[in-house]
Amino acid sequence: METLFSILDESAIVLRKELDITYLEALVETGDNVFEGTILQEGLRDSAIERLNREYGKFPDKQYKGEEIRKAFQLCLLKGMKEGVQANHEMTPDAVGLFCSYLFHKFFEGQNEISVLDPAVGTGNLLTAIFNNSPEGTNMSGYGVEVDDLLLRLAFVNANLQKHSIELFNQDALASLYIDPADAVVCDLPVGYYPNEIQANDYVLKAETGMSYAHHLFIEQSVKYTKEGGYLFFLIPNFLFESEQAPKLNTFLKEQCYIQGLLQLPVSMFKNEKNAKSIFVLQKKGTNAAAPKQVMLAELPKFSNVQAMEGMMAQIGQWFEENK
Repeated sequence: METLFSILDESAIVLRKELDITYLEALVETGDNVFEGTILQEGLRDSAIERLNREYGKFPDKQYKGEEIRKAFQLCLLKGMKEGVQANHEMTPDAVGLFCSYLFHKFFEGQNEISVLDPAVGTGNLLTAIFNNSPEGTNMSGYGVEVDDLLLRLAFVNANLQKHSIELFNQDALASLYIDPADAVVCDLPVGYYPNEIQANDYVLKAETGMSYAHHLFIEQSVKYTKEGGYLFFLIPNFLFESEQAPKLNTFLKEQCYIQGLLQLPVSMFKNEKNAKSIFVLQKKGTNAAAPKQVMLAELPKFSNVQAMEGMMAQIGQWFEENK
């Protein structure tokens, strides 16, 4: 992984200087070069081409696994985002992505064909983590939607390098999506107000007055594009059910879904307690869907506490035996 990070990082630095672009834009360019097996940019100096070829020449020495590529790419993304990041340019923490992957595949145990939608795909880190941790023999396909052009380009390169079958759409995820309903939705919910009040009028969860909450509308949109009996895995703000619009959200969820689980992430993971999140698991109602005997409720220990996490995993395993 360190070698791969070095290849991507060093070549991105060369392209950033040559093309006078940001590090993240250069990461897109170098990712395209690695995937295509050639230098695609024109007008580079001979010395730059020589340095790029030297870096890229290190790549074929080893057959990299998808998870190694994801982690190396993630390190580059974190470096690039330190240059100055917008709020929507933040990645799902790695430990959270891996735990979501574990939960995801527990719910889909025994299913060999799974389609997944991430309506706020960002750089593709959460979605590709779930793909990489699928059991052997599982055929995963996915869709990702992202309004930010740069993030989508990064997700495109990320998925290509990991050789995942993911279709990506550069659009407002709360407009009409031209995709078929998926078996599952995964989403680190964008939190805040949705500025397009006309578009928001199409939603049950729109605000009665003023701007609607984007995170509420994303939940409704996600349910719409999930198959009957399919599962939804959201990273939600802990204050989701405390707002003045929460009663309407509660009513919608009771009508459309069965709540399967709510797992609070360690508050210590977040710089500000107000930004703390939980993993919220739903199942869309349908012929083969059923409410669990007991909803999975837990406060997760620190992921670095191995003994406590092993105990938590045992409890989760027991919940599946009793409820699924």
